[in-house]
Amino acid sequence: MLVLAIESSCDETAAAVVEGGTTIHSTIVASQVDLHAKYGGIVPEVASREHLRQIAPVVREAFSEAGCSLDDIDAVCATRGPGLAGALLVGYSTAKAIAFGRDLPFLGVNHLEGHVYANWLVEGPPPTFPALCLVVSGGHTDLILMREHGQYERLGGTLDDAAGEAFDKSGRLLGLPFPGGPAISKLAATAGPSALRLPRAWLRGTCDFSFSGLKTAVLHAVREERASPAEIAWEFQEAVVDVLTGKVSRLARELDVAEVLVAGGVAANGRLREEMQARSPVPVRIPPPSLCTDNAAMIGAVGGHRLALGQRSPLNEDIFSTNDWARV
Repeated sequence: MLVLAIESSCDETAAAVVEGGTTIHSTIVASQVDLHAKYGGIVPEVASREHLRQIAPVVREAFSEAGCSLDDIDAVCATRGPGLAGALLVGYSTAKAIAFGRDLPFLGVNHLEGHVYANWLVEGPPPTFPALCLVVSGGHTDLILMREHGQYERLGGTLDDAAGEAFDKSGRLLGLPFPGGPAISKLAATAGPSALRLPRAWLRGTCDFSFSGLKTAVLHAVREERASPAEIAWEFQEAVVDVLTGKVSRLARELDVAEVLVAGGVAANGRLREEMQARSPVPVRIPPPSLCTDNAAMIGAVGGHRLALGQRSPLNEDIFSTNDWARV
């Protein structure tokens, strides 16, 4: 099954052609990072307007790179949420219009499930179940037990800031450009361990996370000049990575899972990738950085698997419909 996939949940306009939920024929991403950098974050209305400008060229380029056309497509899927409402509407409506006009099967896909399925787009044998999934991004930090395709249990998640959000806000406190994750990682690489110690919110006995206190600690460290910006960046990154890898390695042991799957934008962080591999008691899969950040290929991966199971979304379904993928 050859699927056209569209992703527009935040500030990336993306389209891809994916075969069988595993093979990428094309993946095109038009980033808005430079557009929003001057604001220090994503401006929803600006993002929506840019999606409108980019959606048609991006879809055309996806077909061109794949060497195919709409005549070759068997189904269409698009991100249904979560995300910015205006941004989602652009991609979702475009995908539904194509499906309607060509009388093709259509599927709305949860953005977070898409991140998990980026692990099916990597060469080699597919992931083994049961798997413990860590979805860690700018808006979400969730732990999911995946027993089989479409069978999930949400074990826990952040009670306040997501890890990526904490990176962005701490980067701003350190005077770094948006997005904060890559900037903090780059600055931290120039430093190393110091006397500074930032808190880790372990929330013992739970599968939940909390990063708001860490963010506040960064604020005080900057104001009181307790260490250099590079040293603060180093310790902040270490604190986030320590909690994420500590929780995942403990749960992987307790639940006796076959593998750990890491996904989402923060999964591109080199230090997290390194420590997760070192601390996990079971094999760890992490997609290449290009598939960790928002892209349409991951949406096509979900689409390929769900469509093969006969699942479809009605064309009158909107982005505000129930979309609780992790409690299926």
